[in-house]
Amino acid sequence: MGKKIFSGVQPTGNLHLGNYLGAIKNFVELNNDNENKCVFCVVDLHAITVKQDPKELRNNIRETVATFIASGIDPKKSIIFNQSQVTAHSEAAWILSCVARMGWLNRMTQFKEKAGKDKEKASIGLYSYPVLMAADILLYDSTHVPVGDDQKQHLELCRDIAQKFNNDYKIDNFFKIPEPLIQKEFSRIMSLKDGLKKMSKSELSDLSRINLTDEKDQIIMKIKKAKTDALPMPSNIDDLKERPEAKNLIGIYSSITGLSLEKSIHNFSGENFSKFKENLAEVLVEKLTPISLEIRKLLNEKNYLDQILSDGCKKAHEIASQKVKKIHEIVGF
Repeated sequence: MGKKIFSGVQPTGNLHLGNYLGAIKNFVELNNDNENKCVFCVVDLHAITVKQDPKELRNNIRETVATFIASGIDPKKSIIFNQSQVTAHSEAAWILSCVARMGWLNRMTQFKEKAGKDKEKASIGLYSYPVLMAADILLYDSTHVPVGDDQKQHLELCRDIAQKFNNDYKIDNFFKIPEPLIQKEFSRIMSLKDGLKKMSKSELSDLSRINLTDEKDQIIMKIKKAKTDALPMPSNIDDLKERPEAKNLIGIYSSITGLSLEKSIHNFSGENFSKFKENLAEVLVEKLTPISLEIRKLLNEKNYLDQILSDGCKKAHEIASQKVKKIHEIVGF
């Protein structure tokens, strides 16, 4: 039996290799399985938990949709929409925030990391956005949610909220309890300049990441300049333990080619890094250049991207508004 899959991507612009391998590549595979029903949401409400430039946000929403399409997600097979245009998300988030407990949210480690030392100055939205994330997921009766390590805790919270609502109102299985969908054979993608830091668009140096809009020469140059160590390529997985940069580059190679880590290590065992980097740049160029070209082409077709969002919003509204109507009845509105 097919899965009902929900996933959201923040429209923060400059989507990079980490976003592609960690999420979008997986979305394409899920979208291509005809048994699955997929909902891909551009979570623009989540984006404003930190201040955004309105014009930039609008462009980033379109760029996220363009990246979905360019990567191979078919808008005819899946629902693609932006969250702010389906009011059921905000409405359900408020109702579920009356079910969620302060103690649960206080345990969310991502808020502590993002708010930093001065959490008193963080927005309430940044604190409570995991409740909105729960609403996003639960409105579509999602059975599975693709998550990375940084979102596992939020999915656990979503499950807790769903169970408490069902128990409080004595209505079994009204909210489906979603399961995490963890990618097999996937390495977390780290910065090309520091193997201990996650690849991020917020890092100052553009050499730390490969953007999905980078051209062939940029990809080759960034891989060439990527940090390594003085040792030759490892001969087994244990050799990677104290070598974060080597582990990251081999992980990228494995994730982009679909080979196991063991197979990738075996293929380059004992070689020098320059030969490996040539191979890595080659497979990245082959995979990412067509995506990059298509993104740039689609960004000139604003009406087409807006139409995809408009069509997706209608489909999403139909599903989500029906669920909110039932929530109203259950709660007593």
